[in-house]
Amino acid sequence: MSDAFSTMVPGRPVARPVATLDVELVGDLICPFCYLGKRRVDRAIHSVRGPSTLGFYPFQLNPEMPSRGEAFDDYLAQRFGSRAAIQPVLDRLQAEGRDAGIEYQFDRLERVPNTLPAHQVIELADSKGHDPMPLVESFMEAYLSHGRDIGERDIIVDVARRHGLDPDQVTAAIDDDHLRGNVVDKEQRIRASGVGAVPGFLMNRRLLLVGAQEIDDIVAGFDRAMFGDEDGNEVRAPLH
Repeated sequence: MSDAFSTMVPGRPVARPVATLDVELVGDLICPFCYLGKRRVDRAIHSVRGPSTLGFYPFQLNPEMPSRGEAFDDYLAQRFGSRAAIQPVLDRLQAEGRDAGIEYQFDRLERVPNTLPAHQVIELADSKGHDPMPLVESFMEAYLSHGRDIGERDIIVDVARRHGLDPDQVTAAIDDDHLRGNVVDKEQRIRASGVGAVPGFLMNRRLLLVGAQEIDDIVAGFDRAMFGDEDGNEVRAPLH
């Protein structure tokens, strides 16, 4: 598994055990499990209090989504048969989200957006030296807590502007073929490495934790990634 993940960023070797924690979230901006997992990883990182970084890799849940998105209820019907079929999962997410400080508002969701343009703006922020994670969080909050269609250009610009990005540059980024290619290339390499479910948390490029795990399990993963044996490991216990 370590050899596979070493291809995710060309020229970057697989890390050896060190007392520094490097976590990379693999996820999509409309994924409620990704939002919950990110909040739990934030708390886990805070609890260990050591030197750490948290980064982001794009993974579209619906890479074939039309540019205008799809009606939310139609999407649920196609994926799960009906909204009623998935309602117990949504109810559980709302309860678990409150414990993590998230107010999921699934009743506000009218459309499932194409998230590629928003991922391109995150790529822009990263290329300009901005920490991408506050922007990632804001896109997740805008969609999952406020029901804003983050596939819409004006909404993307508004969210990004609040993080110091120039609106004209954001607009250009949405239409930028180079940025689009970077995002698609990253996602293809991630999928080729064997990632098929999100959220995924790649720790020191040695261990992959899949799913919005409990904080104690995340901290245990940190320990294995920093101080475990030399061989790469994988933990798979997805919630969905």
